[in-house]
Amino acid sequence: MNRPIAVVTGASAGIGEATARALAAEGFHVVLGARRLDLLKGIAAEVDGTAIELDVTSASSVAAFLDAVPKAKVLVNNAGGARGMASVADADEDHWRWMWETNVLGTLRLTKGLLPKLIDSGDGHVVTVTSIAAFEAYDNGSGYTSAKHAQSALHRTLRGELLGQPVRVTEVLPGMVETDFSVNRFDGDTTRAAAVYQGVVPLTADDVADVIAFAVTRPSHVNLDRIELKPRAQASASRVHRG
Repeated sequence: MNRPIAVVTGASAGIGEATARALAAEGFHVVLGARRLDLLKGIAAEVDGTAIELDVTSASSVAAFLDAVPKAKVLVNNAGGARGMASVADADEDHWRWMWETNVLGTLRLTKGLLPKLIDSGDGHVVTVTSIAAFEAYDNGSGYTSAKHAQSALHRTLRGELLGQPVRVTEVLPGMVETDFSVNRFDGDTTRAAAVYQGVVPLTADDVADVIAFAVTRPSHVNLDRIELKPRAQASASRVHRG
């Protein structure tokens, strides 16, 4: 296999799927990881990639996934998500546990496990998709914002720890992106999810994937440290113009 290998987590839909397609178009052999193997296989077949089942909340699943990836040049930590919108007073510990396991420990497991292979590539790149919630806090979002703050801190720490190594580090921080994110957050309530984007032209998964593909295809001495992107109508997590 002559194509460089890019690993994308959470690749069965949304930003992960779009990123897999964008990187394949740039000449990468994409290894797609997610829990929904049936969806992964279809996408992998379309982009001439490899589908491997992956649950980032399971150490054994991550270990098996890493064993199946012999080498890698790019890792896109995209697996993540939110559960619920409860206040601190009404916080659901199971929701918090899932968000921290997925967004924080999942990113840790994949990054730690693939770092030796990324370094060995001679030109590695770690991209972590966080959120504007990684530097903002908003009412009823403490579980998600705290997890994204932690994920961002983990990622930014890498920037210093990898100085002198042939690995770049890029954090991508999207604002409102219309995917299945809100449907999952609201436990399948499509009406409530649709209301999040009402009156707004949000970002699409392809918009974010374009940014990721741009970052990883810059010359190897160019490190795009932090890329924040939002719809034109969104100023912050809590300020949105609805037409």
